[in-house]
Amino acid sequence: MTAVIAPPALTVANHAAVRRPRVLRDTLTMAWRAMLHIRREPELATDAIFIPVLFTLFFTYLFGGALSGSPREYLRFLLPGTLVLTVLLITVTAGVSLNTDRARGTLDRFRSMPIWQPSVIVGGLIGDMARYVLATCLVLGMGLLMGYRPAGGAGGVALAVALILIFAFSVSWVWTALGLALRSAQAVTVISFAVQLPLTFASNVFVSPATLPGWLRTFVDVNPVSHLVTAERALMAGTWAASQVGWVLLASAALTAVFGPLTMRLYRAGQGGS
Repeated sequence: MTAVIAPPALTVANHAAVRRPRVLRDTLTMAWRAMLHIRREPELATDAIFIPVLFTLFFTYLFGGALSGSPREYLRFLLPGTLVLTVLLITVTAGVSLNTDRARGTLDRFRSMPIWQPSVIVGGLIGDMARYVLATCLVLGMGLLMGYRPAGGAGGVALAVALILIFAFSVSWVWTALGLALRSAQAVTVISFAVQLPLTFASNVFVSPATLPGWLRTFVDVNPVSHLVTAERALMAGTWAASQVGWVLLASAALTAVFGPLTMRLYRAGQGGS
């Protein structure tokens, strides 16, 4: 019996079709992989749970009476700030996870697969958004239970949440670049806190800049975290201006434009700290 051999052109075409990456499918697969990590290892979500609880409760009842006369009054000022603080602090997980995958050899395996290579990074960041949403829901839920009522209504809150998620996504690119450039996950964590703690605490999250010394107020006024918090407060209060939101969106685009290509260059080169 004579074997039937497919024409060369058809064989090549079929081979190419099998190996052609699908951008959306690959990205969603990697996003699902990131979310499964949280499902299988719930401790990965502890920061998204305990940081919102700690900062919202602790600072409201510790400083509320001294700074605003009552915790409930202070909560109106504080909650948009703690929303920004908690989400930004947990963005470092994006870099830590990527560094861990590199150390385990997982990234080398992904590089050899016929997938859309940016999906490894982009999908992971999309999956991390689930943690950001969890932290956001906890902050808002606790605020409502403690008596917080946003004057901007549900629409203002939805816009505020969308804005912080956009900014958090762009900041995550900073940590993915560091995750590939540094030797250990611990180094990524240490550097992220060394950068984020001054930016978040030396801002308008907890107090009005008008109450600060002149030299510190100058820093707070130009601090990008302060601009983000101001936009969040305005959105939740229903008094926002396009310039406030536009500044945050512009900063988000700039961070992504710089650190996105840098991350992909490090990923493709396989240089991650070697």
